[in-house]
Amino acid sequence: MPSDVAIVIPSGPGERAWLSLLPSLQPASACAIRLVLADGDVCAVERPPANLQVMHARAGRARQQNAGAAASNARWLWFLHSDSQVTAATLDAMQRFVDADEEAIGYFRLRFLDDGPRWTVINAWGARFRSDVLGLPFGDQGLLMPRRIFDALGGFDERVEAGEDHDLVWAARARGIALRSLAAPIFTSARKYANQGWWRTTFRHLTMTRDQANRFSRRHRSVEST
Repeated sequence: MPSDVAIVIPSGPGERAWLSLLPSLQPASACAIRLVLADGDVCAVERPPANLQVMHARAGRARQQNAGAAASNARWLWFLHSDSQVTAATLDAMQRFVDADEEAIGYFRLRFLDDGPRWTVINAWGARFRSDVLGLPFGDQGLLMPRRIFDALGGFDERVEAGEDHDLVWAARARGIALRSLAAPIFTSARKYANQGWWRTTFRHLTMTRDQANRFSRRHRSVEST
């Protein structure tokens, strides 16, 4: 595994999904893992990995991810959601992308865990179309980038209440930064589809994506034109 990668994992108040993520990151023992909990949250890991640093920051994924990035001097940053799961293929693809040192942002192929309805296979295909065809990967696809790109983009915009990952992707597109599919899986929980209903959740995500795309695309076009 590359030694110059910081894995940043933000976790909301009371979340514990990262307890399942950490074991899947064990082969990446040379990477620095920054678990960023919300202020006041408690970490209880019986046998924490030696490369794990637990931090606290004000709640909010953008703030927590920026804090995790700032706490490391690694040349590469890999942002993972706390309910993600990775495989050996994921880690191998990460290493190849880092070794290539491409001027791009990498992302992985989203798949869903079996903790939700079987219809989430449609959502996985939709995410692949959105990212590979429309060029809009999201944070649950494990955005991986050189620090120089992260810094050039100004990090995640902490003023964005939701969709900070979507906003960062539009900022990259506006600056001509390539977005690369690493063609390896990353798994995420499907619990919200089970808890809130598949159709309701899917429709809400589609509507939110459309609205954010309209807002962020206009915003970054205006920034580039000034």
